Amino acid sequence: MRQIFSFPSVVLFAALAFSAAPSLAGSGHNLQPKYGGVVVDTKAGDMEVVAKPDSIQIYLNDHGKAVKLDGAKAKVTLLNGSEKSGVDLVQAGDKLEAKGAFKVVKGTKGIAVVTLAGKAPVTARFEIKK
Repeated sequence: MRQIFSFPSVVLFAALAFSAAPSLAGSGHNLQPKYGGVVVDTKAGDMEVVAKPDSIQIYLNDHGKAVKLDGAKAKVTLLNGSEKSGVDLVQAGDKLEAKGAFKVVKGTKGIAVVTLAGKAPVTARFEIKK
């Protein structure tokens, strides 16, 4: 049998492939919050949920660029133990937002369902850490 690749060339190829993988995986994808919220990676892009006692906001980004929210709608359900509350969010500039009085404390869990115009709903689960 004829050998097509030498052992050193295979090792070199594998080393190059594995060394490039981390830089490719991280290119343009940063899950750090920009607005002080919780960031969740979804099919629609990165969703940042900013939940405060007086407002809930959702920002959507696709590889660092804001997603157009024309015709978008969202619903957030907050869970505090056995207590459950829900609110609808509407577009407010570059975000979806609801204002009111919300029980948001460390450990509050939530489910955000965002529907962009003409697209299927996207769900994100989050937990308040602060």
